[in-house]
Amino acid sequence: MRFPTPTFSAALLLLTSQPTMTRAADPVVGPVNGSLVVVGGGTLSDSIYQEVITRAAGGPIVVIPTADGAPTYDQNAAGASSFRRLGASSVTVLHTYDPAVADTDAFVAPLRNASAVWFGGGRQWRLVDAYAGTKTEAAFQAVLDRGGVIGGSSAGASIQGSFLARGDTATNQILLGDHTVGFGYLRNVAIDQHVLVRGRIFDMFDILKVRPELLGFGCDENTALVVDGDDAHVIGASYCAIYDGGFWSREGSEEKNLPPKDQVFYFLRAGDRYDLAARKVVE
Repeated sequence: MRFPTPTFSAALLLLTSQPTMTRAADPVVGPVNGSLVVVGGGTLSDSIYQEVITRAAGGPIVVIPTADGAPTYDQNAAGASSFRRLGASSVTVLHTYDPAVADTDAFVAPLRNASAVWFGGGRQWRLVDAYAGTKTEAAFQAVLDRGGVIGGSSAGASIQGSFLARGDTATNQILLGDHTVGFGYLRNVAIDQHVLVRGRIFDMFDILKVRPELLGFGCDENTALVVDGDDAHVIGASYCAIYDGGFWSREGSEEKNLPPKDQVFYFLRAGDRYDLAARKVVE
């Protein structure tokens, strides 16, 4: 028996009716490639440094101490000695306050092959003044783009958001200051730090009253939000506060007497996961 030869139109129909392979949607909040470790400041446990070392997978780590504001830094500054003590084989402290220097190929050279960047604490506006719009800032982003990790504590946490919380040059008590643009590794996000130890838990609302579309995070000391794409989870000793206009509790919320939506927040602790795109806890 002979079977009829398929016509072109029939073949086209067959092809178009087949299921197509589609790529998962790119993250809308977190980085498309690489990962972030966003730490709320304070004295850090080895496990937080180890998180960065593990994600760097043996590659070079570049430490940026600039936020601290010291006149000079040695090669042990801003956690560099802790990374070495825990086994990182290549750790370089890189610093300038001069954006002209930060825009040179010679300065950027240690970042070219880096697998991790770590921003130390201090005042986050100093990172903006030194590196924003320079080849160095582009090289930070390139670390993520090739699958590396960017981490930072205190000021080094806030700089990772697109909105720069506490970016005023006069005082860190002004939430919306004269610097409001961070490096934007987390898009449409504002990040605070030291939130419980320093009694800052309500401060994020100063930002959200003006920029209600933003997602807010505030991690306490020795606590981090670890981000892969739009998946985030908490590690460390304390809590991260979530300001997403909703509420979540381990014991449910139906019977709770909650404040208005624009005044509510909740806490996540080590092991809790959060979907950045959906703005909800993953249970």
